[in-house]
Amino acid sequence: MMIRSIAFFSVLFCSLASSRVLAQELNCRVEVIAPQISNVEASIFESLEERITEFVNGRRWTNDNFRLEERIECTMQITISDAPTPTTFKGNVQVQSSRPVYNSDYNTPLLLVNDNDFEIVWDGSSTIQFSPGQHRDNLSSFLAYYAYMILGMDYDSMAQDGGTDYYVQAQAIVANAQSTGSSGWKASQNQQNRYWLVENMLSQTFRPVRNCLYNYHRLGLDRLYEDVERARLTMADALIEMRATHRIRPSSYNLQLFFLAKSDEILKVFGPAPDVEKTRLLPVLKQMDPGNISKYDSILG
Repeated sequence: MMIRSIAFFSVLFCSLASSRVLAQELNCRVEVIAPQISNVEASIFESLEERITEFVNGRRWTNDNFRLEERIECTMQITISDAPTPTTFKGNVQVQSSRPVYNSDYNTPLLLVNDNDFEIVWDGSSTIQFSPGQHRDNLSSFLAYYAYMILGMDYDSMAQDGGTDYYVQAQAIVANAQSTGSSGWKASQNQQNRYWLVENMLSQTFRPVRNCLYNYHRLGLDRLYEDVERARLTMADALIEMRATHRIRPSSYNLQLFFLAKSDEILKVFGPAPDVEKTRLLPVLKQMDPGNISKYDSILG
């Protein structure tokens, strides 16, 4: 009887554990709004929101096992601004992702991007399908691209070069979309688009940015709880290292996105720091992120 009971609970435990670790990787909150569109039924956009949510959250994007609570928190806010036909839509998408900081209740932002090249065809009843190695349509490629970028940045923040495989997947999506007429996929169209975001991440020039993603988060933020001074020094070193990228590619898209996501956090972390730390970091931040000079001066100056 005892043996059977132990065996039963062992099987039950393994079953429950298995159900926990097979959760999908992303927990994405999707919102589709069309405040200026009056000639299209609202149900079209409601179905789009529902199908995107199912596609992004229901698909397994990696071979790794995730517990339910380990899913990556992210959002996609899609604003439809133009409907040339009842099934053709254009607009912009704000994509955000974050991850928890160890031993705290704080989530640190990783990706914050406003993509203004959202162009899709949607009839309200289609199923979103994605096939690696093939461009089926702009919607599935767009969603898969950002899923891999979210994963790449999350993995980079956890392990040195941990996101490479996912950037490569995103780059393949870009390559497959080159023959389409849609904007956002080609190098020649814009210096701030999907092509350049992933191209830069895989470029040797941007090695300091990827180093920063790991050192700043895993060796810095995640260790603030145990040694504030040492962790903060590591974070400052990681930020200063990115100056090497700035010198070669000033005002690059990736650096702009980094500070768009991180500037407020940097100020919160370094605001209480000793003056000697602020003095060391301030000129570097002002050089790399000139749009926030007044904000840096007011808190770190």
